[in-house]
Amino acid sequence: MLKDIDAYHGHYATSAALKLSPLVFTRPGDLRQMLWDQIDFAKTQWELPTTKNGAPLVVPLSEQAIAILRQIEPITKHRSPYVFPNARDAKRPMSNVAIKAALDRTGYGGKMTAHGFRAMARTLLQEELRYPVYLIEMQLGHRVADMHGRAYNRTEFLDERRSMMQHWANYLDELKARD
Repeated sequence: MLKDIDAYHGHYATSAALKLSPLVFTRPGDLRQMLWDQIDFAKTQWELPTTKNGAPLVVPLSEQAIAILRQIEPITKHRSPYVFPNARDAKRPMSNVAIKAALDRTGYGGKMTAHGFRAMARTLLQEELRYPVYLIEMQLGHRVADMHGRAYNRTEFLDERRSMMQHWANYLDELKARD
């Protein structure tokens, strides 16, 4: 599937979003509404002021994710506040069905969804790469309680999550390299 995603050549914004989806495994709505002013290239991170649960989320960006953003930057940044603008109106984010349609066109309709990248990452990060559940859950933007029942601050463990995200991107590259 990862090879097919890399080979997909649909609308440039859809193609880039599809390639970024498994790398960041954020909620599909957050990805399609990503704004250029939320990307901090110097810190290599995406800073969402709020997610579905109402909390902010910092998404460390791997070298591979930064490369995708750098490729699309000269195409969309000058004409839209959105990294992945709508094909018909750059003042709006890409359609909420764009990734699904791309997955359908690559032969994964009924087998994979935009949200499925989250489940894939959640499972493989724990079972294959052996990351602790609390780091994965924090990266997914889920509320994670500490031993006293308080929710973790989303910016805690940023160095560990940054390392995890780079390891994850490298792991995906290794999977793509297999025959």
